[in-house]
Amino acid sequence: MAIDYELQSKSPTKVSQEDADRPWDRDADQLTRLGKVPVLKRNFGFLSLLGFSCTVLVTWEGTLLTFQLPYANGGPAGAIYGFLLVWFGMLCTYLCLSELASMHVPVPLLQHRDTDFFGEKGTYVWWSIPLGLDASTQVLSKVSELYHWSIHSVVMTLGWLTITGWQATCASGAFNAGIFIQGLIVLCNPSHVPKGWQNTLLAWAVLAFAVFINTIASSSLAKFEGLILILHIVGFFAVLIPLTYLAPHASAQDVFRTFINVGGWDTQAYSFFIGLVGAVYAFVGADSAVHMAEEIKNAAVVIPQAILFSVGINGALGFSMLIAVLFCLGDPSMVPTTVLQTSLGFPFIQVFLDATKSVSGTAIMASIVLVLGISSTVGLLASSSRMFWSFARDRGLPFWQKISEVDGRTSIPVTAVGTTTTISALLALIGIGSSVAFNDIISISVVGLYASYLVATILLLWRRVTGTIRPAFETPIESTIFNAPNSILTWGPFKMPRVIGALVNSLAIAYMIIVFLFAFWPPALPVGPASMNYACLVFGVTVLLSVAWYIVHGRKVYKGPVVEAEH
Repeated sequence: MAIDYELQSKSPTKVSQEDADRPWDRDADQLTRLGKVPVLKRNFGFLSLLGFSCTVLVTWEGTLLTFQLPYANGGPAGAIYGFLLVWFGMLCTYLCLSELASMHVPVPLLQHRDTDFFGEKGTYVWWSIPLGLDASTQVLSKVSELYHWSIHSVVMTLGWLTITGWQATCASGAFNAGIFIQGLIVLCNPSHVPKGWQNTLLAWAVLAFAVFINTIASSSLAKFEGLILILHIVGFFAVLIPLTYLAPHASAQDVFRTFINVGGWDTQAYSFFIGLVGAVYAFVGADSAVHMAEEIKNAAVVIPQAILFSVGINGALGFSMLIAVLFCLGDPSMVPTTVLQTSLGFPFIQVFLDATKSVSGTAIMASIVLVLGISSTVGLLASSSRMFWSFARDRGLPFWQKISEVDGRTSIPVTAVGTTTTISALLALIGIGSSVAFNDIISISVVGLYASYLVATILLLWRRVTGTIRPAFETPIESTIFNAPNSILTWGPFKMPRVIGALVNSLAIAYMIIVFLFAFWPPALPVGPASMNYACLVFGVTVLLSVAWYIVHGRKVYKGPVVEAEH
């Protein structure tokens, strides 16, 4: 039986005396103070959440999958310095998002509304509203309906872009696995000729497995992620040791001083920044922990810890793997015409083969990466569907009544999982008609997510500088609702000092602007229909559809995060 959590009236439900007499539950109490009714089961602790974040992030595996992008536009030196730049930029960005997550555990989607800071478990759209607007907005909206309308339409657009980014990220996990499987088939059977439609079908099969874990076996999701964390660490050494031991090594000068511009751009600087998208993609996903907020014990403390630990651990593993691969490539001048032109799907498979001189050994090493990639799709589907459900819960999507339903037996948003899977399956169709579909899907992920990250961080910086976010101990006793529409804003347990926080916010903003702009560029010149970057098209269509839906119907139901309960 499905449970529809849509409010039947605009008046929030007060907590009953019976509920008040029950033993105190810290997580439920905090959720209620945010104006939300507890719905999902809390199965995740710190270790299981760390496993979830690390296995969604999968940076060392992602570095292998994408190193050809920074290598073609930047060369080995560009790949190294670009990775360090992205690691530092993402650390600053995730520090900002960790503060937001600690403030408003359940809804990260940057959402919207007069004074609301977030929403309920989405990711960064909800955050923008409370941060961006205060009580004065209500006065202005009465004077100018257009102003009020424009605020909600912009916030809704950001929500749609965030969802699009996460949908593309989920699709990329499955699509990459499909290409990977094709590469292993070619490795073992060189006569096989991969087709785009075959990659799409294999991606659908991977999505089907992710759906199984997220629905039928949903009670085992936390344990599943914990086991994958072990494989994530052990698999790193299982790949790194034979690779570095068996492969011939290039010189340090070849690796750290050689820049390449295969894309044919006017300057090496253009080439370098366009190549950043590969490293950026390898760091996408650490904030997935935020989307699981209502399923985490002591979420306000555990989420920031899991995010920052996962960025640190995965960054170190990813950088180590990148250095190892670059030293094992051989002569940099020959790589663009040999390794990067391999028929094995991903160039790193060719690197493994050149190092081991063994098809079976290469297949085993590559299979470790494949298993972790498929497992990552499980987490991506869980995270993306929770965000989808959260935004629907606040009436930000068409058919929100149906999408916001939660299965009464498993406490899983099954409809949201199915919708997310369908969208990811449709995005995988890009591979049939585009020769650079891999780059397209990565770019869609980056521009969608970074649009929401950027707005949330800008508003956080503004609120920090103006001092309008109060320390928790200064919250009036009578303030039973906070960090929600029409309530005060308070810091959570995780907070950077004011000066340091402002500096980190500023660095994160500068970094995100650079990445956002260059994520729209194609990987090489000249550009044709089959080689263009379709991220600009998807971005534009998403904006137009969100505005159109808001004008036609959304403005009647969407008022920002819904307050479901009074504490």
